[in-house]
Amino acid sequence: MEKKDLDLIAEMADKSPEVKALWEEHLLYEKQLEKLEKKTYRTPEEERVMKEIKKKKLMGKTKLQKVLDRRIEEE
Repeated sequence: MEKKDLDLIAEMADKSPEVKALWEEHLLYEKQLEKLEKKTYRTPEEERVMKEIKKKKLMGKTKLQKVLDRRIEEE
């Protein structure tokens, strides 16, 4: 994400439970992916879980971006 988006998220997280929840979820997915990506070998189940996490992370990021876009339009 761009710095301006990260700054806006930080600003909005205190005021919007939705933004805070989406951002925390995004960070959780990042940590889970990092842990799995560090493995030299992944089982088929771990590969499936990685794909699922990536999809969830992308959906959450899309929702978060929509909230940010609405905020920018309001300004």
